[in-house]
Amino acid sequence: MNLAFAYTHSPIYFHFRQSPRDFVVEEVPLYSFSGEGAHLILKIRKKSLTTFELLKILSATFGIKENEIGYAGLKDKNALSIQHISLPRYLIESKIESFNHPQIKILNQTYHNNKIKLGHLKGNRFFIRLKKLDHLNAQKILEACKRITQFGIPNYFGYQRFGKEGNNYQLGLEIIEGKCKIRNKKLQNFLISAYQSYLFNLWLSLRLDISHLIANTAPESLHQALKIYLHCEEIPHHFSNMTYCKMLKNQPHCFKLLKGDSMCHYPFGKNFILNEMDNLIAESERFMRKEIAITGILSGAKAKVSEEEAGFLESRFLDSRIRSVGQRRYAWIFPENLSFHYKEQEAQGEIEFYLPKGAYATNLLREIAHREIVETIDLEFYEENTF
Repeated sequence: MNLAFAYTHSPIYFHFRQSPRDFVVEEVPLYSFSGEGAHLILKIRKKSLTTFELLKILSATFGIKENEIGYAGLKDKNALSIQHISLPRYLIESKIESFNHPQIKILNQTYHNNKIKLGHLKGNRFFIRLKKLDHLNAQKILEACKRITQFGIPNYFGYQRFGKEGNNYQLGLEIIEGKCKIRNKKLQNFLISAYQSYLFNLWLSLRLDISHLIANTAPESLHQALKIYLHCEEIPHHFSNMTYCKMLKNQPHCFKLLKGDSMCHYPFGKNFILNEMDNLIAESERFMRKEIAITGILSGAKAKVSEEEAGFLESRFLDSRIRSVGQRRYAWIFPENLSFHYKEQEAQGEIEFYLPKGAYATNLLREIAHREIVETIDLEFYEENTF
């Protein structure tokens, strides 16, 4: 899947292989734990284990069912991961002291009234080590980080979403076409969601291409340029309006907002439609200030579609055969606390940052590198279900 990049710098070269030493992720809970209640909350550090493998070990050790263990999200196997889990207090509290496992360490424990549920996390903090990095490429990373801090990044679904071969969305398509039947409901839903994610990525890539086109095309030539790019003669009439086209080009953000775009207050809040053409510059400035962000659709029966010019483009990536509810997802995010440190003697770089839930660290790394990141990784079957 050849997806567009947000930025136009030349490729940056380094070596990255996801491993517990070079990839660390720490979950940030959605809420503070109360310190009392029927559920024991463990802050756990795991190494080279999937979350499902962690659950199996805890289930066998404490003699409880896996579905009695609560967790907010799934973490990669090839990483050093810190996350919170909940267990029934009355069943296992007396067994905690004797717990010992070479790949699992209990860092802290407290209590809470409710079981932790999937999606109950604010986001994740990351540490990534890059190797074989020379001084010139390190300087280029610094500049890329400055731009990302200012403008943010597209919120693509990462390659992990699409399986080891990168094509599990095709099975999702075959399921909704009735060509493939899978008895395992969880697997079926996952594959359909991979297809929804695939359509989302294609739409977002197209919008980035069009943003670059707007930035590099004279307003009077934009209508014709879009015809050529989209291979379509029927282009919304507003793209022939010079005032509108100038407004698109003059937006301060690199991702150009269109009339009819579905926006959402950031990092959370209500969705709203950009109905007024005259407000595009002002809304782009709010986008620059990280007060709002554009959303994209995960095609489904009840997902609200954007309107006007934005809806014209989004409609290309809808599939009415998808029966799941569908919804909207942030198409653009703003990494926080992004820092880069270069160790010249070791020819290594260290990147630290925070991402909201549902965002992929390897996607940020791809944007910095301005190339596809080729690595060896064992993928966990069911990625964090945060959309």
